[in-house]
Amino acid sequence: MSSEAMVVGVVGGGQLARMLHQAAISLGVRVVVLDPDAGCSAALAGAERFDGTWTSAEDLVAFSRSGVDVVTFDHELTDPADLRVLERESPVPVRPGPATKLLAQDKLHARTTFAARGLPVPAFAEVATAEDVAAFAGEHGWPVVLKARRGGYDGRGVWILADRDAAATVLADAEGIPGFLVEELVDLAAEVSVMVARRPSGERRAWPTFVTTQVDGICTEVILGGDAGPAGLAERARELALDLAEQAGLTGVMAVELFVTRDGELRINELACRPHNSGHVTMDSCVTDQFEQHLRAVLDLPLGAPDPLVDAAVMVNVLGGPDPWDREGLTDALAVEDATLHLYGKGHRPGRKLGHVNAVGATVEQARTRARAVADALGSP
Repeated sequence: MSSEAMVVGVVGGGQLARMLHQAAISLGVRVVVLDPDAGCSAALAGAERFDGTWTSAEDLVAFSRSGVDVVTFDHELTDPADLRVLERESPVPVRPGPATKLLAQDKLHARTTFAARGLPVPAFAEVATAEDVAAFAGEHGWPVVLKARRGGYDGRGVWILADRDAAATVLADAEGIPGFLVEELVDLAAEVSVMVARRPSGERRAWPTFVTTQVDGICTEVILGGDAGPAGLAERARELALDLAEQAGLTGVMAVELFVTRDGELRINELACRPHNSGHVTMDSCVTDQFEQHLRAVLDLPLGAPDPLVDAAVMVNVLGGPDPWDREGLTDALAVEDATLHLYGKGHRPGRKLGHVNAVGATVEQARTRARAVADALGSP
């Protein structure tokens, strides 16, 4: 007779919670999501749902008392003050905790924390007015990057500004945005991401460094087995990510997004203290994928091997095109060999992230061609 299943409570029922649920099935773990929508992506895949919202501290605490063994997250949207209430009043561990989450939620806090510890970040400053932005540009040059402190993702809350007038225009329409920072525009050679996991006991694991492509702030392609830059850079990126996991007191999986400069240096861009779009490629190419690893970590179970099983793999996001795909398009997509399609059960909307495809191959180009063929068949731009 099997013992009673461990129960992981996930705040949010989106596609990341859906894939956590799918990974949990093989481990004999139950996933319950906190979400107000009975038709959320995770619930449609069979995850149990606790009816409530992540914007209510009362609902968060009630969720923690509903019989789950641990509380974790599929997004960064919960207010930090509510997370502190949850941590204080929850009878079960909250992983990662509010202090760790804040490094992903508040860009200015993250930049200030990393800079104080001597970690590599772009030049930055807190700003409130166009004059503040212009003063920063006077020292670092135009264009500059203006970012909302909180709430930005997939290109939202980020503006590349060419001059003071552009800064004034953005800041004049800043109602509801709780503060800004400005950064130098890094002269990029590449962007890379490292997925790292840590459990409460201190055990840490990191996947190989992935090369990523961003279009309009949205991650559109992730490469396993690609050229990350100068010799030794991929390993330096992994070591930096492992160090960040330790310094942040991480429990779970974390994405560390990094800029690679023209002279081969690394700069920390952003963190995501949860499974992440850039880690989807691990699902069909590595011994342990990011979703199983996150469950292992938050339950304080031994971490799995992150080693690749293939020479090369490419993840491409499937975005909504002008029209929904039909049966013929799906048939063509599924006819592509050595490619695996992951759909999220979400309604079609142009530009919406509806799924992703992982393809493997002997070379990056072969894997990319296969992944792109699947996305094209579904009308993804």
